[in-house]
Amino acid sequence: MIPQIIKHFTDDDLYKFTMCCAVIDNYPRAQVRYTFQDRAHTCYPAGFADELMAQVAMLEEVVITPEEIDFMKRSCPYIPFWFYDYLRGYRYDRRLVRAEQDAEGHLEVHFEGAWADTILLEVKVLAIISELYYIMTGQTDAFDLDDCYVRSYDKARRLKENGCCFSDMGTRRRASMAVHDTVVRAMATAQAECPGSGCFIGTSNVYLAMKYGLKPIGTMAHEFVCAIAGMFGPLMANHLAMRAWSATYRGALGTFLYDTYGWEIFSLNFSEDYANMFKGLRVDSGDNYEQLEKITAKYRSLGIDPRTKQVIFSNALNTDQAIELQHYARERCIPSFGIGTHFTNDFPGIKPRNIVIKLTAAKITESWTFFNPTCKLSEDHGKYTGDPEVVARFKAILHMD
Repeated sequence: MIPQIIKHFTDDDLYKFTMCCAVIDNYPRAQVRYTFQDRAHTCYPAGFADELMAQVAMLEEVVITPEEIDFMKRSCPYIPFWFYDYLRGYRYDRRLVRAEQDAEGHLEVHFEGAWADTILLEVKVLAIISELYYIMTGQTDAFDLDDCYVRSYDKARRLKENGCCFSDMGTRRRASMAVHDTVVRAMATAQAECPGSGCFIGTSNVYLAMKYGLKPIGTMAHEFVCAIAGMFGPLMANHLAMRAWSATYRGALGTFLYDTYGWEIFSLNFSEDYANMFKGLRVDSGDNYEQLEKITAKYRSLGIDPRTKQVIFSNALNTDQAIELQHYARERCIPSFGIGTHFTNDFPGIKPRNIVIKLTAAKITESWTFFNPTCKLSEDHGKYTGDPEVVARFKAILHMD
């Protein structure tokens, strides 16, 4: 039997908790569906789906601890305390998850249920799939943790020396929890020891932030806008998302992920009041330099100096790319960098998993007899996710080429 992979409730990205709170606050009866996608069309080992479901069943015994709640209360003052009462009573439920394989081994995973119940499954299940794949294919011997520590320390050193403010965002596709722990420990040490105007800000993984005394980092993900688009339509989904987010967090957690349906429709929704309220934007697709020019031009059109606004770059970056972007962007905005797979799954001869779980349908209340499908149309056309017919319909509604 494969040992339990996820052992801590907060071994998860902060944005899942912040979104869960906003969902309960704004859409408490919403129902959703999620679908797993392997962009590499991997054939998984025989029995993988059964092992995955066994790991999901083990999650039912993982509950939040008083220590974890105390840490989140201290580190995340923007989260209302009522939410911790919800988390105390939260239990994972294997019945919300369906996993199976076809004859060739391709993996299918689906979640369905109340949005507030299913939202905390995504990152944990992706992390399980990634680590479980390496276990079942016999590749874990390639994870040299000593070498990982040295290389992670050096990445942090170089980023600091070049003035980069950066965070780890690598939970979802990590090679293993042991690797992730090693990376964060190395970078926390480098932050304390290495000179430079840059800074290791923290990690999106709440448990590792608690373990190493770091700041948990994160705001929201595309699913928040996708679900709203499924319930109300994509034209005003960004506006509705910003309004709901600001209603819950009152100006805190003010970094908006704008590219769910591309820049053009977001720009139309990004009015002066929200541009002033939100501290900045996150670039997660498209050409980083082109996106930055669009962002700075939009701020200037609203009479806002873009040099006062934060732009977080998180589009599959590595160390060299972040350093290059830092030198370009530092006179144009307040740049920072969220880096994932390059930190937590970077080993010679190991191919990181190119996997996602996306919200694909929603309905605003359980009494509705049907779900409305939704999709994601980022600035990278190769990252479109959703049924092709739904993608085509949303593109037509949004007047996208």
